[in-house]
Amino acid sequence: MSDFQSEASAAGSAASLRTYKEAADWINGLIPFGIRPGLERMKLLMERMGHPERRLRFIHVAGTNGKGSTCAYLTSVLMACGYDVGTFTSPYITKFTNRFQYNGEDIPEETLLELANMLKPHVEELAATELGSPTMFEVSTAIAILYFAKKTFPDYVVWETGLGGRMDVTNIVAPAISLITNVGHDHMDILGDTIEAVAREKAGIIKPGVPVVSTAAQPEVIQILKEKAADSKSTLYQLGEQFHYDTLSVQEELQSFSFHGPFRSIELLEITLSGVHQQTNAALAVMALEVLRQYNALILEDEDLIRGLRAAAWPGRLEMVSHKPRILLDGAHNPEGAAALASTLKTTYTYNRAHVLMGMLENKNHRETLRHILPIADTLIVTEPDFRKRMSAESLASIAAELASELGLKVNVIVEPDWRKALDQLEQTIEDGDLGVVTGTLYLISDARSKLLHIMDSEKGW
Repeated sequence: MSDFQSEASAAGSAASLRTYKEAADWINGLIPFGIRPGLERMKLLMERMGHPERRLRFIHVAGTNGKGSTCAYLTSVLMACGYDVGTFTSPYITKFTNRFQYNGEDIPEETLLELANMLKPHVEELAATELGSPTMFEVSTAIAILYFAKKTFPDYVVWETGLGGRMDVTNIVAPAISLITNVGHDHMDILGDTIEAVAREKAGIIKPGVPVVSTAAQPEVIQILKEKAADSKSTLYQLGEQFHYDTLSVQEELQSFSFHGPFRSIELLEITLSGVHQQTNAALAVMALEVLRQYNALILEDEDLIRGLRAAAWPGRLEMVSHKPRILLDGAHNPEGAAALASTLKTTYTYNRAHVLMGMLENKNHRETLRHILPIADTLIVTEPDFRKRMSAESLASIAAELASELGLKVNVIVEPDWRKALDQLEQTIEDGDLGVVTGTLYLISDARSKLLHIMDSEKGW
């Protein structure tokens, strides 16, 4: 069933979804099927749709932290160069349609509805087999492929993994280049209980003969990437070896660096995303674009590169959403993200006292995340995100109090399970010269951002 009309006809034969809300509810209704690593269901879906993924040119991005920012840099620069760009990312901060973008614009609601109806009968038929129902993430990934292959026809698709890489459903594609941001302590319940095990999963996006660019830092991780690249006969461009960058200046909303790669050096590049770690993400994107320029005839003019990097934005990551009172949002939900947040607060921002509002999911590394957060917090307000896997505020506060005592820190820990009341309390606590920080799971960031920015049609999810 490979052509568009027969797919639409098949869709019409099942009970059709009538509205965008029905489509989004149907897709999110697949969440109880959980996260089931493996590509069997995805391969069958793509076969039924006529393998639309084979018509697209992908830039595949994996890693523990920094994937979204790296995707933002790639998308912004490619658009500045005049290319049409599809972008698929997760989770979303404001609305389900954020995940599927063409030239920076969300998929239209009516298009998502049409594609959901196209997929629905195939999903239901698969659900009746021994493979079971495709998951929410599998269906979302399939919708992204259909949107780009049948509706928008971008020159490049910036393609973010969900979890891991090797068995992640996004790994159905054959990319033009693969990127690995870093490897850290996240999703270890699924990907493996050591950094080496997680690294092997991330390295699974490396494909035979396809170049790979990495900013991983640990020697044991780099060694695994080198071995996988060698086995795949892929060229690895590793930060600190084949390319590097030098920091020139760091300010709150502007930082500059120079880039030095195997093909050329660029003496001045600027980004507006905060945090020194964003220079690493930007350098990763630049190196990937340089490889595509060298070997895939990508047209990349210096002025477009400079303009695209400066224009890149990524909500919910070191985002100053309010100046009176001063409130910064940052989705630091694992130890590596928390370390980057703490480092940025020390090196980039000036303030008298920092008041932190935090909520986490129950399957995260709370203790090691708090180890970075507590030293920067004068006040820690612990709350609960509006999500089914939330960790109780009491449990998180207990860990925080115990760890603060161990570290000899005096932190005022306040427990307020209702995130709305907790956010109000944060706003009331911030005095002139202070800084408020909302951090932890992106589900909390999403809600807090919508409330602070008065976004009325907010949704949120994975």
